[in-house]
Amino acid sequence: MMSLQEVIICLQFEKSVEGVKQLATQPNTDDLLEIYALYKQATIGNVNTASPGMFDIKGKSKWNAWNAKKDMTTEEAMQKYINKVQALATK
Repeated sequence: MMSLQEVIICLQFEKSVEGVKQLATQPNTDDLLEIYALYKQATIGNVNTASPGMFDIKGKSKWNAWNAKKDMTTEEAMQKYINKVQALATK
């Protein structure tokens, strides 16, 4: 059973997932990679696919960003995602 704190983080995470779609400006590439990696780590866990080939630059960047979050807990990834979206919303 989830603790009250875990439930609150999950609800805030879901709200942030919707909020990122409504940001006033498009985040820069580094911010987008950070958001992507934190989302994947929070929802799936560690990278579960093979690294894309060297000619798939975008795919390789996304894979590397996600892999950099390896072993981060779900709750930690959710909280960092929430914090990142809030920071982008205040820019």
